[in-house]
Order: sequence, then C-alpha cells, then structure tokens
Amino acid sequence: MGEIVEMGSAKHRWWKEAVVYQVYPASFQSTGSGSLPGWGDIKGVISKLDYFKHLGVDVVWLSPIYKSPQVDMGYDIADYKDIDPRYGTLGDVDELIAGLKKRDMKLMMDLVVNHTSDQHDWFIQSRSSKDNPKRSWYHWQPPKYDEHGNRQPPNNWAMILGEAHSAWTWDEKTQEYYLALFTPEQPDLNWENPEVRAAVHDVLHFWLKRGASGFRMDVINHISKTPGYPDAPISSPGSKYQPGHKYYANGPRLHEWLQAMNREVLSQYDTITVGEMPYVRSEEEILKVVGAKRGELNMIFIFEMVDIDNDESGFRLTLRNWNSNEIKKIYNKWQSLMIDRDGWNSLFIENHDNPRSVSRYCSDKDEYRELSAKLLCLMQTTLSGTIYVYQGEELGQRNMPPDWDPSEYKDVETINYWNKMKSLYPHDEEKLAFAKHVMQRKARDHARTPVQWTSEAPNAGFCDASTTPWMRVNDDYKTVNAAAQRAHSDKDSLSVLQFWKRGLEQRKQHKDALVYGDFELLDPEDGHDQIFAYARRGEGEAFVTVLNFSDREAEWELPDHAGVGKWVAGNYTAGAPEKATKGKIVLKPWEGLLGTANV
Repeated sequence: MGEIVEMGSAKHRWWKEAVVYQVYPASFQSTGSGSLPGWGDIKGVISKLDYFKHLGVDVVWLSPIYKSPQVDMGYDIADYKDIDPRYGTLGDVDELIAGLKKRDMKLMMDLVVNHTSDQHDWFIQSRSSKDNPKRSWYHWQPPKYDEHGNRQPPNNWAMILGEAHSAWTWDEKTQEYYLALFTPEQPDLNWENPEVRAAVHDVLHFWLKRGASGFRMDVINHISKTPGYPDAPISSPGSKYQPGHKYYANGPRLHEWLQAMNREVLSQYDTITVGEMPYVRSEEEILKVVGAKRGELNMIFIFEMVDIDNDESGFRLTLRNWNSNEIKKIYNKWQSLMIDRDGWNSLFIENHDNPRSVSRYCSDKDEYRELSAKLLCLMQTTLSGTIYVYQGEELGQRNMPPDWDPSEYKDVETINYWNKMKSLYPHDEEKLAFAKHVMQRKARDHARTPVQWTSEAPNAGFCDASTTPWMRVNDDYKTVNAAAQRAHSDKDSLSVLQFWKRGLEQRKQHKDALVYGDFELLDPEDGHDQIFAYARRGEGEAFVTVLNFSDREAEWELPDHAGVGKWVAGNYTAGAPEKATKGKIVLKPWEGLLGTANV
C-alpha cells in the first residue's frame, strides 16, 4: 500500500476551490475596439463572459494589458496604471470587472515588477544621468575589461530570452551597464531601493481598489539579486554567457519583501495570489512562500512538469526524452508535500510561455487529440490545488503544424533562438532541421495562436474576416473550435469542451475529496511505465483515477486496497466505462478512468 498523506490542517478558502482561466488578450478575441486591427482587446474578453460562466470559471486572469511598446508582448510595461490602446481603455477594464462581478466571477491582474519597459518614465529618468534621483531604481554597474583592454559586462549571466547574449546592456550615454535579464528593453528594477518597493505597493493598491481580486506575479522570485553579482557557474560549456539563476532566483531578501507586500497591501483585501518562480526546486524554499502561516503568497507555479522535457543546460528551448514515471514522481512529490505541510498547489500544464499540452505530453494526431486532451483534463480536475486553464486548452488546441515556416513565429525568444542557430550552423541542414523541430515542439508561440471560436474562414471567429490577425490561426480551426464543441450532440461521446465542463462540475460537487482530500499514489514511482494512478479521499467520499500516458494498450493490476466501487467517467465514452473494478484491467491508448472508491 502506498503512503497516505492526511488532510492535516488544510482550511477551506475560496481561492483553493477556484477555477482560474488565463486570457492572453492579444490572441483571445478581437472586436476591433482597440487601436490595432487583428489584435485581441478587452471588449473581446467582455464578449465571452457567458462562455466563462458556462465552462465553470471563477477567476479570469489577464496577461498584461498595460501600456507597453510590446517588445515582449506586454511584459515590458511602460505605465502600470494605464491600458495599452491596442487593448482598449481603463473604462473597458471597469466594464469587465463589473461584468465579472455580475456573474460572480473575479479578475486577476498580471503583476510584472521584476522589470519595466525601457520606455517607462522611471527608467527614462534613471538612464538620463548618474546623479538622477531614480538612478538607483535599476541595477547599474561599471564595465569590466579583459586582458586586452576590451570592455566586458559586469558578469557572465546570460539573457533569459536570448542565451547567446549578455544579461547586461551597455548604455553609451552614462558609460555603464544596466541589468536586463529578459531583453535589453526590459531593465530589472532594483528592489534594494525602498522607493521601488513603495512604488510597487502603490500599483497593487491601485488595482485592488479598482476591483481586481488578486495577482499572478511574473518571475517574482527574481526580484532579489545576490549582492556583488557573482559570475554564474559553467553549465553550458562553449557558451560565453551562462544561466545565472543561482544568483537571482530566490535571492537573499525575497521572503522579507514578499512578507512586506502581504502585510502592507495584500492582507488588507481578500486576494488570490500566485507567483511565477522558475528555477526553484527546493521544497523548503517553496514552502517558505506558500506555507499557510508564512504570510507571503497563496501558491506558486511549480515548474517541474513544464520543464520535464528540458535538458540539463538550464535553457528552455532544448529537448530530452522522458516517460510517465517522471509525471508520477513530480505529482506524488508536490501533492504529498503540500497536503502534509499545509501549503497549496497550483495545477497547470499550459500557459502563454509553454507549448500546447496535448502536443507536449500526449499525442495531437487526429485519432488521439481529443482523447489526449480529455486525459489531461481528467488528471487536472482530480488533483489537489487551484486549477489554471489556459485559453484554448479546454478545446484541445494543438501546436502549430511542422510545415509552417520559421517566419510564422513571432516570439522574441524563438526569433533569437532561430537567428542563433542560423548564425552557428549556416550550412548545416541537419542542425537547422533539428532547430526547427525544437521550435515546433517547445516555442512559446504555440500557445499564442488565436483562439479558435468557430469554423468561419479565414480567422476562426477571432477577428473580422476582412482583417489579418496579428498571428496566423492554426490550420485545424474548421474541425477544432468552440462552436462545434459546444454544439456537439453525440450521445456516446463528449467534446473536449463538454468534458472539461463536466470535470469542473464534478470537482466542485466533490470538493472534500477532489480539492481538499488526501492523496495516495496507487502505482509505484518506478512501477508501470505507462500508468499514473492515484486515490483521493475526503470527508465521506473517495475516488480513484487511472491514466494511461502512452499510445499503447496498458495492462495494469488494480491494487486490492484501492477499493473501486464503480467507474463513473472516462475519456472514451460519454457514460460510465465498462471495466473490471478488481484485478487486471486493460486501458486503451491515452485512456483515463475515474471511479468511486471505499473511504
């Protein structure tokens, strides 16, 4: 029998039971009300409020809509208190908040305060002169010089969105470097300056008073850098610049600053907070952020699942093989840890920074795409944590096709990667073909193709047919779209959208087990290499979930103590699956089962 982790002192909170739906506004829905044709807008989000309600959404999280030059799709913010015209106006946001409230839903804003745009007034002042009062609002350092007298950056940290480049950008006017971990247009704020922290708190108050209910905090664990900016260890031999996250992820003052943010702002409102914290694997460090008594954040995004196919270099646009035993290990670790030690999980496998989950973890072939999308839904709706659904995930949208030209990719990270590979291997067709393969598997662009609302040519209902969308619509929109899935009426099957709706309803109906219950892994971490199976037990009810993460049949022995009473849901039929509840069972490719169990 596997180890059972008890509920412990977990307390019911609305944000633990919530379903959060992430909207990437540029690609969600365009009504033409913004300043840029073919670009999603806030009124487009407003137009889908009833769609959210139908699905079972409680919180809508908007990726950044603030005024921005859009070098990194709005994560380069020029004004935290105004809206970029291509999305609309502050008045549109007020209308959105009111519409959500009317339907008993809430708004989560995206807080990006590790860095700003280089067009933000704070940075314009900071770079104007060395004695400007805002000079110390950012990280400025003098150059170093090599043995030949050539100017060099202050250290060897690589830029996150372009690892061939330094994370430091030279400023000719003031003859110093500034730190910009993501792109040169995104200078990092210096949180050591108390004026910076006060300015961030002011931004939080601004949006909470306006009616927002919380924040997703972008790379929030990067705000504290190790003093002295030490050189990073060599993890990518042959590269001039190295991943420096050892010295800027979960730095020495992170917890102090998060606690102050909570104490001085967040605790004054009933908020939902989730931190993006890449590069962190330490259980203790994570529990310091999400522990119920820590006074920091409600939860974070733990990256192990979305980093599962990265190689050891630390760079995201890499590939390695993995198997379902690794999925078991990841979820067993974090489900057990959070329940046992009074923390809280976020459940996500897609967002704007990752490829489509159905293409990544399962199979997006036509014969398996729907089954795979439902398998992933079944997993997420039966694990403990707050669920985050990314736009189009509930439809089973897939990655861009392999035959699309690299010019179709719009993201700065992908463009930098492709340019680097062309520069390194201009005549090596094999290496360039592999680079294209990496892009087709891992690029952030896959999550950013427009949402496929209808089968209407040529833009799938995303924008007017006479308008060219900012990014090409995936070729499969005529068969993969929300309208068709909502109208699906086959009594023997559910569409992916219908399956998600049912799964979220079941989760809320049985929250004592599926949200707050204990977790038991039913197949050992090093056991069956296709099966991920677990039990969830709560107050007076229990469930067993069995998932075949492969395109092959799997024969598996149900443990006697699992105590399956009956199978109630599966991804092959609309009704209850006809399977044995004891002994050996055979699961079809990508098949998932949910059954009731003895408490």
